[in-house]
Amino acid sequence: MGNIKFQNALSRTPQMTPPIWFMRQAGRYHKHYQALRAKHSFIELCKNAELAAEVAMGPIQDFDFDVAILFSDLLFPLEAMGMGLTYDPSPKLGWNLTDENLKNLRSPDEAFDGVLFQREAVRRTRERLPQDKSLIGFVGGPWTLFTYAIETEHKGGLKDSKRMLRLFEPFCKKLVPLLKKNIQLQLDAGAETVMIFDTSAGELEPYLYLDRIVPQLEAMVSEFPKRVGYYIKGGTSAHLRHRLFQEGTPLAGLGYDHRFDIRQVLRGEKFGFVQGNFDQALLFLSPDEFKMEAERYLMNLRALRPEERAGWVSGLGHGVLPATPEENVRQFVRLTREILK
Repeated sequence: MGNIKFQNALSRTPQMTPPIWFMRQAGRYHKHYQALRAKHSFIELCKNAELAAEVAMGPIQDFDFDVAILFSDLLFPLEAMGMGLTYDPSPKLGWNLTDENLKNLRSPDEAFDGVLFQREAVRRTRERLPQDKSLIGFVGGPWTLFTYAIETEHKGGLKDSKRMLRLFEPFCKKLVPLLKKNIQLQLDAGAETVMIFDTSAGELEPYLYLDRIVPQLEAMVSEFPKRVGYYIKGGTSAHLRHRLFQEGTPLAGLGYDHRFDIRQVLRGEKFGFVQGNFDQALLFLSPDEFKMEAERYLMNLRALRPEERAGWVSGLGHGVLPATPEENVRQFVRLTREILK
């Protein structure tokens, strides 16, 4: 069971055609999602297993991606820890983390019931997927969830999060055990791999990231050797100068955003999968212009021998943006398989 191309990428078996999945491939840009969202709230779509599976299936049926992704949200662990959560339409916590209310966070055991709904969502999605498709789950990175817990408005710079850095370690003493439980339940329910999406970590300078954040990541992934991948948005090669991101790591692989030259990454990385990294904003080009840019990107990768691009999972630098033209998504999948065959 599962997609052979994705399994080859996990094991770094050379192949001509890579598997394809996009971050946020099930979401606001897609008519299938829009039709469901017109009838149901976002929280219903996430917490009702049948609906979550239906959302996840949409892009598989429409665009023929090789991998489906659990349809959920990064912030549900914060809700489970007692911080409240609404979407109207953007997420808003009931309260933000301070020195005074840190003690009000629920323990990992108390909070676990608040993420259990994802178990059935993963199971139901796996049941509906064709046998030749893979399924991944995800959780948020500790720093990213910390920034959402702190910031009233989640904008660039994250000044409040950095100003209150003293709270990060005590926050992680409750958060990280919960995230480990969350990873385990997704794997037990049928996810082949679970991604850690750390979309705010690139806002930190590398030394601070390596000193404060990476130890929490190590604690998360060490119990799941080769089952958990990691994505850092806006990171640099300096952020990745740590044994966690080198050969011998327990990580299953890494996702790279469009700021990296994916050819250099593929030549240099010697472990696990390499996911990425076409610039998602280029999907807004006219169809003809998009075709030209996608072909340029893919031809550069075709110039590498299959052994040089072993482990590659074709995707975007980040997630599909709202209002992305569906035809360009469809065209990217088609071109990838035509050019890299």
